[in-house]
Amino acid sequence: MTLPQLSFGTPINLESWIDEHRDLLKPPVGNVQVFDDAGLIVMVVGGPNQRTDFHDDPTEEFFYQLKGNMVLRVMEEEGRPPNDVQINEGDVFLLPPHVRHSPQRPEAGSIGLVVEIPRPEGLREAFEWYCTECHHLVHRAELQVRSIVDDLPPAFQGFYDSDRKCPNCGAVHPGKTWPQTMTPATAPRV
Repeated sequence: MTLPQLSFGTPINLESWIDEHRDLLKPPVGNVQVFDDAGLIVMVVGGPNQRTDFHDDPTEEFFYQLKGNMVLRVMEEEGRPPNDVQINEGDVFLLPPHVRHSPQRPEAGSIGLVVEIPRPEGLREAFEWYCTECHHLVHRAELQVRSIVDDLPPAFQGFYDSDRKCPNCGAVHPGKTWPQTMTPATAPRV
């Protein structure tokens, strides 16, 4: 029996790889894909970050917090405040599909590994923004993401350039930053 010819790379030292890419693991980029043309999207993400959107991913997402701590802000029910899931250094977390989430990395120098499944052609995902006063949906941008670098900025800018007015209570969403009352903080688990 002849086995099929398989092509595969060699192991990499993740710590060394992170050191080589550290300059990209901070704003405005914040994340770098580890493998190109792989069957999984494997990204290293650095903190701090600023994001007020909630991602609606049609597939699971795996989080492994390598250094520092992060908060995964989760919107479980429209009209109710989001819940913060604390993910500390060394923790792993598997997020089910379609759970609206907003990764918050307020700690400078924090580093996480995120693994996602590539979306097949035609499978759309969305980014949502909720009112910071009444927690109702203000805006939803649905798109086929082929490239994070190319596809996300126009979707986000479309929201930032809009009136951002909540259809429920009339409050104006602050845009790119959380109001002080909603700024996420991390704390080591006791």
